[in-house]
Amino acid sequence: MPRTLNSVAKACPCGGANYQNCCQPFHAGQAAPTPELLMRSRYSAYVLGLEPYLLASWHPSTRPEQLNLNEEPKPKWLGLTVNHAESDGDRGVVSFVARYKVGGRAYRLSEHSRFVLEHGRWFYVDGDVADCD
Repeated sequence: MPRTLNSVAKACPCGGANYQNCCQPFHAGQAAPTPELLMRSRYSAYVLGLEPYLLASWHPSTRPEQLNLNEEPKPKWLGLTVNHAESDGDRGVVSFVARYKVGGRAYRLSEHSRFVLEHGRWFYVDGDVADCD
């Protein structure tokens, strides 16, 4: 079951401002204006278990049918660091590290993600992923 952050005082999982002024508008349907903001909103959606948003923001050419966010063991997301973000016309890239724990053990996931702008909306296309212990 997805978690929600109702209080304006709650920090956004992506590390930005409070959730209401950061990722919540994107989760509610507003288009993210940059690949970095889309990636941050997708990280927050993973933390909050918002599978419908993750699928809707994934480009149809590479989108899976489902994500199974409730499969055990579930990761406990600990934080996000954006290392690089850029866009050029209708293409964008974001490199980031997401920290998480599974079964008490800490991990780092490093990804170089690719995004595309179509009809005024950015979509996640794919990424090169590396798990870093």
